[in-house]
Amino acid sequence: MQLLDWIVLSITLLFIVLYGTWKTRGSKNVQDYLKGGNRAQWWTIGLSVMATQASAITFLSTPGQAFHDGMGFVQFYFGLPLAMVVICLVFIPLYHRLKVYTAYEFLENRFDLKTRTLAAILFLISRGLAAGITIFAPAIILSAVLGWNLTLLNIIIGILVIIYTVSGGTRAVSITQKQQMAVIFAGMFVAFFLIISYLPDDITFGKALKVAGASGKMEVLDFSFDFENRYTIWSGLIGGTFLMLSYFGTDQSQVQRYLSGRSVREMRLGLLFNGLLKVPMQFFILMVGVMVFVFYQFNSSPINFNPLAGEAVAQSAYAEQYDGLAEQQQQILERKQDLISQYLTTDDPQFIAQIANANEQEQELREEAKTLISRVAEDTDTKIETNDKDYVFIHFILNNLPKGLIGLLLAVILSAAMSSTASELNALASTTTMDLYKRNRKTEVSEMSMVRTSKWFTLGWGILAIMIACVAHLADNLIQLVNIIGSIFYGNVLGIFLLAFFVKSVKGNAVFIAALITQVIVIMGWWFDWMPFLWLNFFGCMLVMSLAVLIQIVNKSS
Repeated sequence: MQLLDWIVLSITLLFIVLYGTWKTRGSKNVQDYLKGGNRAQWWTIGLSVMATQASAITFLSTPGQAFHDGMGFVQFYFGLPLAMVVICLVFIPLYHRLKVYTAYEFLENRFDLKTRTLAAILFLISRGLAAGITIFAPAIILSAVLGWNLTLLNIIIGILVIIYTVSGGTRAVSITQKQQMAVIFAGMFVAFFLIISYLPDDITFGKALKVAGASGKMEVLDFSFDFENRYTIWSGLIGGTFLMLSYFGTDQSQVQRYLSGRSVREMRLGLLFNGLLKVPMQFFILMVGVMVFVFYQFNSSPINFNPLAGEAVAQSAYAEQYDGLAEQQQQILERKQDLISQYLTTDDPQFIAQIANANEQEQELREEAKTLISRVAEDTDTKIETNDKDYVFIHFILNNLPKGLIGLLLAVILSAAMSSTASELNALASTTTMDLYKRNRKTEVSEMSMVRTSKWFTLGWGILAIMIACVAHLADNLIQLVNIIGSIFYGNVLGIFLLAFFVKSVKGNAVFIAALITQVIVIMGWWFDWMPFLWLNFFGCMLVMSLAVLIQIVNKSS
């Protein structure tokens, strides 16, 4: 990184932190601090909801996901518009009428205190873990690529978020997320057009899409009923809808974003805005990853994008084998370039099969490289990440973008990390304050005392998130890791809310027992890999509803 990149990065991040702190200083009551004084307009809500979901993981992992697996991941989001409609029709009117601070207050009105407390605790566990991962995700990648100290990066990101979130609460989160989304959109559009400009002169965008299509990267829809396939149209519409209903309808980090709206109309418009824009946004981010793939069909790429893995192998007994794999990869690249040229010239479909065969050979070499990296890790008794999906985009940024724009793209990644983490800390503090602390106090608490308590809880959760980030470990893919954590808990919580909305005969004791049993079974299902993680949302939701109804019937008959 050059001096200009440091200047762009520092100014962008400092402006967001200082502006958010200054603009929202001096909250005098809980209404202001936890619900932003109910002043948010629909477009602020929409951007805030998007920024909460679009963490740094989105901008690091999604392009890498597309680089390796193509556009199919977008099917994961197909349930989102359906979920937005249901939430607008069912959830928002109820929350607004009851004037709740958290989604879980509604459960006490419908069931009892213990059910409210259980749902709040399940949220705190899942979102507390996710908050640490949203800090850890950009930190681990930037640490590996830039050589920065990982623990120090975790602390810096966490402290920047804590400053303005503690100071201004919900309104600070919403205000800063508008700036963060502006930085994010600007950075991603700049990256996309630069990638196109870096392609050979005779490769237009249309031809780039043909190259991607010949390599199987443009297969958006999968209508197969293969249960082992994580991303199909069915898992997106069914599992994805249940996940999005849970996330946007019962997860306080999202509910709090639209509870700050001026009216039901503003809240609904904000969520519909998110529902309409989110799928195209994810499609665009995946397209960035596909264009990075096309770029590397005309330019050399490392056989593994994780720089720490390459360094470790280079200093091991496997260095010669690893270099040999890299040479074979270069030979395959040259052969692919010739095949691509012939395909674009003749449009002969026989070349598609040959390109696919070359890609398979390259993938086999990448798998062999991972095996060597794993052997080095075993020999040295160290953890070295072999999966390099999360490193693809950052490698492209640092090795190909001009000075200044590297700083902007790093600001995009860190801004996304800050926006998601701020929403999570704000929601964790709100839930702890309203659902656990205030609800279980025997005496009344003043408004200012509640604000101070909320700030202390925000600080406490921020410190805990930093600690989780410092001990976290990479999974197969970071964006999947966050969604796996959500899928373990969200289906159960959604089922509790659907029982509250639609099954009036079921009472609190039956729901509480059913939720405890369901959570144990879902965790077992994930641990023993009974099904792809997206289906855990549907499974958990149906299971808790069925068990609760059954327990209620048994209780009545006994």
